[in-house]
This record gives sequence, C-alpha cells and structure tokens, in this order.
Amino acid sequence: MSTAPLDKSLDKLGARPQPLKRSQASLFGGIACAAGAFTLALLLLGSPSPLHIVIALLIGAALGAWVRLADL
Repeated sequence: MSTAPLDKSLDKLGARPQPLKRSQASLFGGIACAAGAFTLALLLLGSPSPLHIVIALLIGAALGAWVRLADL
C-alpha cells in the first residue's frame, strides 16, 4: 500500500497561495458584453436622452464587470 499520492498533496499545505490569473479572453469578453448590453439597453429605452445614456452605461458596465469577474 503506497501513500505517494497522499504525500504529494500534503506537500502543498504549507505553500503560499498563488494569485488567480485571468485570461485576456475574459477581458475581451467583458468589453464585448458591456458594449452589446449598452447598445441593446439604449435601443430598448428609446430616444437617446442623457438620462437614458447614463442608464444604458450603468447596465453595460455592470454586465461587463460581472462577465469579467465571473470568468475565472
């Protein structure tokens, strides 16, 4: 009975945590989703008044940030 796999996994217990690396595709996906959500929200709201543009920007930014952060 060998305990080699157990010994190997126990070696990592004292190691420092490694930072998560997000891919560049995650960044591009977040930007693309933000731009698409902004465009769709602006089209759904109707006439491009300053209030509608701000609302569409907030929706696009929120969705883009969510896609960027959720894509680990």
